[in-house]
Amino acid sequence: MTQAAALPDVIREVQRVDAATVAEAARFPSSILADVAGRRGALSGRIAPLAPSMRFAGPAITVEVRPGDNLMIHAAMAVAQPGDVLVIDGKGDLSSALMGEIMSQQCIALGIVGVVIDGAVRDSEAIRELGFPMYAAGLNPNGPTKSVSGRLNHPISIGGVSVRPGDLVVGDADGVTVIERDKAAAMLPLAAEKVAAETKRIADIRSRKALRPAWLDGALRAAGVIKDGETL
Repeated sequence: MTQAAALPDVIREVQRVDAATVAEAARFPSSILADVAGRRGALSGRIAPLAPSMRFAGPAITVEVRPGDNLMIHAAMAVAQPGDVLVIDGKGDLSSALMGEIMSQQCIALGIVGVVIDGAVRDSEAIRELGFPMYAAGLNPNGPTKSVSGRLNHPISIGGVSVRPGDLVVGDADGVTVIERDKAAAMLPLAAEKVAAETKRIADIRSRKALRPAWLDGALRAAGVIKDGETL
C-alpha cells in the first residue's frame, strides 16, 4: 500500500471563498455571522482590534509560526493576493511582537485587507493612524526573530477555532468570526433573515409593543424555572 506524499510546509496555491461571498458577508456584523453559523467560529475575545473602527472581510491565508519568530509571516505576505487576510497562529506568545508598522505598510501596499494574530504586535499608534485592520492578543515593544521555520496554508487553531486556508474571515469591533469556505455562501441568506428579525425586535422594543421576547416563558418552563401554565 503506497502512502500519500506529505504536503510541503509552504503551500502556495489556495482555493479561496469567492469574492462575491466575501463582498456580501462584509455587510454583516461578525456577531450575526457567528449566530447563523451555529454560534461557533468566533475567536476568543482576547484577540481584539487595535481600534474599534477596524473592519475587514476576506479569505484566510493561514500561518503557523514558532513563538517570537515571524519568518513565515513574511513568506505569507510573499504569496498572498489582494483581498486576503493573514490568520496567524502565534501560539498566544506575548513576549515579542510579530508585526509592526513596517509590515502593516507592506500589507497595505500588497492589498492584504487584515491581519489576525494570536500573539503580540507593536507600533500600535502608527497602525491605528494607518487604519489597517490589525487584530492581536496583545502588545509588546520587543522585536521578533526571523530564523525558525513554520508552516503556510495548513489548517491551524487560533483563539479556540480551527481555520483552514481559504475560509471566510470577518472582523469588526466585536472580534473575529471564521466560517468554513464551503458553508459561507449558505450562511448569507440566514444572516439577512436574522438582521431583519433583530431590526423588528428593536423596533418593537422602542415602540413598547413587545418589551420581552416571545420565547421567554417557554424557555423558563423548559428549564424548570416556572411550571406549566405559569408566566412571569
